[in-house]
Amino acid sequence: MSTGQEEALAELHRRYARLLYALGRRMLHQTEDVESCVQDAFLNAWRHSGRFDPRRASAKTWLVSIAHHRFLQELRDRPETPLEIEDWDAPTASADPTDRILAQQVVQSLEPHHRELVELAYYRGYTHSELAILTGLPVGTVKSRLRAALDRMRERMAKPQRL
Repeated sequence: MSTGQEEALAELHRRYARLLYALGRRMLHQTEDVESCVQDAFLNAWRHSGRFDPRRASAKTWLVSIAHHRFLQELRDRPETPLEIEDWDAPTASADPTDRILAQQVVQSLEPHHRELVELAYYRGYTHSELAILTGLPVGTVKSRLRAALDRMRERMAKPQRL
């Protein structure tokens, strides 16, 4: 893509669009917003493809990161609308059912205090400061618990047979 090959963008879209739509549906719930954000994510990937460094992340991770940031921005731009946990935590379809199942198992296997922070931060878009207010924990504790939860998730994702 960094050399202007549109076929590379088309291949990236073919491989990962469904995954991004699934993540977007879980975070945003509104089809029009999801479609717009996924399109923006691919456009941003195209525009900034020169920044991609395969030593730092896979193309999939890089693209998911771009989309996740765009979904979070969309959430932050919305007027405040409270949702019950059941409303936003419903399972959604994924491009690869195995990835979806594994991710759900890994999140569900976390200790409750870690799981809550991961879900609020990554699916609802709350910042560390907002999480501290919501949970009544110091910001440093929120950061430490999130870091510990993500480390545990990485370990478990690397060894899915241990779930």
